[in-house]
Formats: sequence, C-alpha cells, structure tokens
Amino acid sequence: MLGISVALALPGAFGHGLGGDQAPPLDLDGKQVTVSTVLNPFNLEVDEVDTVNMKVRFFDIDTKVELDQVTYRIEVWQDELLVRNLFFDKDGTLDLKIKPNKVCNEDPLWKCTIYGGSEHISAAGALYVEGAPCTDDNLDICARPTITGPVFIKGGLYNIKVDIEGATSPKTIVKDSLKYETFVSVAQEQDFSLITATGKAAPVVIKTYYDDVENFAFEQSTNTISFDMEFDWSPDYVELVPLVHEEVRVSSLFTQTYGKDFKGYVNGIEVGQGSDLANGLSPDITADGSGIVHFLLTTDVLQSINEQLGTENRENRLYFELVAGEPAPTKSVEFQLVNVSDKTSSVPANIDISWPEKYGVGDRVPFLITFRDDAGELIPDVRYGIELIDHERQTTLESFTGGDSSNPGIEAIEGIHVQNIKIPYEGNLRLDVAVYGTGIDYDEKYKGIGSTLIDVGSGSTDAPPATAPPTTPTAPPVIQPTEQTAVPDWIKDTTKLWINGDIDDATFVNGIQFLINKGIIV
Repeated sequence: MLGISVALALPGAFGHGLGGDQAPPLDLDGKQVTVSTVLNPFNLEVDEVDTVNMKVRFFDIDTKVELDQVTYRIEVWQDELLVRNLFFDKDGTLDLKIKPNKVCNEDPLWKCTIYGGSEHISAAGALYVEGAPCTDDNLDICARPTITGPVFIKGGLYNIKVDIEGATSPKTIVKDSLKYETFVSVAQEQDFSLITATGKAAPVVIKTYYDDVENFAFEQSTNTISFDMEFDWSPDYVELVPLVHEEVRVSSLFTQTYGKDFKGYVNGIEVGQGSDLANGLSPDITADGSGIVHFLLTTDVLQSINEQLGTENRENRLYFELVAGEPAPTKSVEFQLVNVSDKTSSVPANIDISWPEKYGVGDRVPFLITFRDDAGELIPDVRYGIELIDHERQTTLESFTGGDSSNPGIEAIEGIHVQNIKIPYEGNLRLDVAVYGTGIDYDEKYKGIGSTLIDVGSGSTDAPPATAPPTTPTAPPVIQPTEQTAVPDWIKDTTKLWINGDIDDATFVNGIQFLINKGIIV
C-alpha cells in the first residue's frame, strides 16, 4: 500500500498560485528557510467578501518551525504596485487584514492604500498589533495590521513579494534581505451567451483567475467555444507563472444540445485526457447536467506549449478552444476512503476513477480520478498517491506519489486529475489510492486510503491480450477465527448488502481485502 503512514510534511516547492503559494527556500545561516502566503477565503472571488486575511509564514523548511521576531517588507503587485510596507510579527506567522476598496482617484494606485497598526518599538517603521494571535476561527477578534486599498478588486494573478529584513530579534538585521516571490489568484466571473442550433439562448460563465477574457465566440459547425486573453510567452516570464486557471461553465441546455464530452485546445495544442498534456483540462458534469470545465495550465504545461509553438509562431495571446461532443464509452469504479489509523472508519472522501473503453492491455491508460466529499462536491487541492497492484501476487506494478518523498503527493488542483498508468497484462489488478491531505498545510480532513479492483480489458486492439506471469498455485483463503480477532460488524453488514445486491462487487472486495490485510483471512 502507498506510504501514507510516513510523517506528513509541508511541500518543498512552490504551490500552484490559487489561494496559496510557497516560494523556493533560501539559505539563512545554514538553514533552508522559506515563505508561504495563504488567503482566507482560499478560493477568493471579486466582490465576494468585505475582508480577506493574508497569512504570511516564515519557517525552516526542514523542521517546519517558524522563525520568530520577524520583520517583513510586503509588496503586492498586479500590473503595478498596490501595497508596500514593513510589518513585524513575534512568532513568524504574520496575519494581515485586507479590505478591498475600489474607490481610488490617485495615479499610481498605491497612493490610495492606507495601513493600520502601530510602529513596533524595536523594529523601526514596521507595523504591529498587540493581542490574540489569529486562527481561522477568530479572525473577527484577533490582532493584525490592516491594509485598505485597491487590492483584490479585480480578478487575476497577484504577485506577493516578501523580503525578510530581520529575524530572531527585532533588532537583528539580515545581512542581505531574503527575497521571495509568491503568487495568488483571485477569481472574477464574466457572463456570456450563445444561441444554440434550436435558436435558444444558452448562458456561459467564465470564471477567470488570470486576466480578463476577450473575444468570446461560439462556432456552431464545430461545437466550439473560443476566447482569448493577453499573455507574455517569453520563457523567463512563463517560468514564473505557477498557474493559468480558466473555469468554463455551460448550462444543461448546452450539454443536451452538443454533448457532455469536452476537448480543449490552447493555441491549437490539445490538452486533457488522452493528450500529452492530460492535466491541462479537467471536465465535470454536475447532477443537473450542466458542465464545468477547468483549463489548468501549470508552469510545466505552459512551458510544453511554448516549446511546441516555437518562437516563429509565438504572439502575446492565450487562445482557448473548448469543443463539445458525445462522450466515448467509458468504464468506471467508485469507492470511499477509510481512516489511515484504524482502516475501518470512513473518511468523507469518495473516489471515482474512469477511463475510455478503447484503452486496454499494453496501453498507458489515462485514468480520470475525481475526488468528492459526501455532499458530492469536488475537493480542491488534494495531494494524493496512486499505485497499480497485482492483487493476486500483492506486488506493485507502478507507483505515483509525486516527485518528493519528503513532501508526498500529486496535486489535484480542482479535485480532478488524470494519471496515465500502463496496464501490462490481463489479470486481477487493483488500484490503491492514498490522500495525504489538502492544501499547502496538508489539512487532514480528507486524509485516507482506499482500493478497488479494475477490469481494463483488451481495449480496441485486435492483438491477443497479454496474460499475467504464472504463479505457484496457492490454497484459497480460509477464515481463521480466534478469540483475539472478531469479524467487524461493518464487514457482516457489507456482506448482507452485497448478497442483497445493494452494493457492487468492487465495494465488497474492498471489505475482503481489509480482512486479508488484518490477518482475519489468510
């Protein structure tokens, strides 16, 4: 099973730039130290709230311990400077209360920004507020400096620059200021409409996290929604952009007319399941039949597109195309995660894994993995791992847990992710999934493990399917009742449900696998 039992740690690389980000570490007297910035609310939308909390944390990346007595110089940029001031915090976690204010008649905009707090007695010019430290539950009463001005008043990407000018004492000056850059995104909805082939108006809402959407259009003959925006394709800039996120919402009228399957293209290059850039597009169909499609262009995806475009075809625009159609036949499995510690109690996280039927043995299958809570809502910012297991031999065939063993997990930004896994042969194969947590801080609400058997089949190829290597015959599992070990009630209940046809085979097999793991069946 995936190594979820290891002590979870904060990630060692920058995040994705939605409501939180973490900068690469720098050296301070032999320590690797870094800065993270996190907004509350995390998924911030323009005009959604009157105040925003921005938490800036300065800590040792190896021990995860904050450095204390820190003097910060904070700057906020979006096309131009909006905020610049010094702040002081005793424990290495600075909370700032930001009040977005659209009223500004000054040029440049930073002249409209007003700061609240008192100058710290030992940190010249740095604002500080004495009182209760802030948590997510006491933001209405905790002590924190304030920033009021033209900040977060429009959607897009914001650059938070953090210079550490003093640490471990308000009078200690860092010889050379430690300079960090992080990014956060603020969403802004833009409303559009198209006329279907039947002459009905179908609304389309684009929630942009990067820049204003321009030139919205719909091509009836190809079922294609298109739009574009400004973007600097110079490699140095692309390397700095953590994420371009565009969320396209279409009504059930649209999906009924044009289909519930979506292909995405960015500057003519395909993104999404089945393409080389599988995670550039994450589609979801809601219970009412409407569609929500996320273009998720991470740094790696943007760099790949940039390389394919080449300098001769590059212009300073991002062109998006979303093509609707009827979905190809797919297979899918569903299961719920269980607690890591006792492996019995359920976790409020449900996993759906689907893949196109055309893929089979010998293919690298694009498994679409969706994470939902008990209310059916997508769980954002999931950090997870997945393994392909030969169930009969209990051997791992492929494992995916991210690139850093000390900071485990692949990131499913919107709770949807595509993982390409090669199916080497037909047989009793299993997928094991571990959720390590959510967000930069690895929140453990959805932390859990689960597994399911899969039947990929031979796919659309005419070649004979490969078979599993031979094994030494073994006796079938037998129950070994003992006085020390009893069959849990939930297994008995699950068996009854299976017999009555109330649950599927995969869910029942998960219960049997638990008994094997616990030694009740050997």
